[in-house]
Amino acid sequence: MGRGKFKGKPTGHRHFSTPEELRAGSSARPRTFRKEEAEVEEVEQEESEEEIEEEPEKRKGTQGLIQIENPNLAKPKNVKAKDIDMGKATELSRREREEIEKQKAHERYMKLQEQGKTEQSRKDLERLAMIRQQRAEAAKKREEEKAAKEQKKVEARK
Repeated sequence: MGRGKFKGKPTGHRHFSTPEELRAGSSARPRTFRKEEAEVEEVEQEESEEEIEEEPEKRKGTQGLIQIENPNLAKPKNVKAKDIDMGKATELSRREREEIEKQKAHERYMKLQEQGKTEQSRKDLERLAMIRQQRAEAAKKREEEKAAKEQKKVEARK
């Protein structure tokens, strides 16, 4: 089927093997590629055997003479799950520690506020007391006005 004026590149057609093909061993790889791959694996196995017999690590230039204690060059050790000490407490980072301290300080402050021991809570309680007093005075005044209106009505009927 024609695609127009220009011809597609021959390398552009890619075929990916399905899991079923991989299990069956019938992937669409060229046979020559398989042969080359097998040769490369054999060469690598031979080289790895030779490396085992030689020194563990050859160093270039003066690196073999000088031992460097640079922590940035140290390779991180892989720790296995069975070697982990569960009794040992993990150290928290600075941010995590500060966050926990902040939460504890807030909880302490809220407890003191509930007890009325902080400056802000004292001011709030004073304000509440003033508001209650004003409301009580307003209610008393309304009752007096209501009683005065009723007396006027009673006197007007007489």
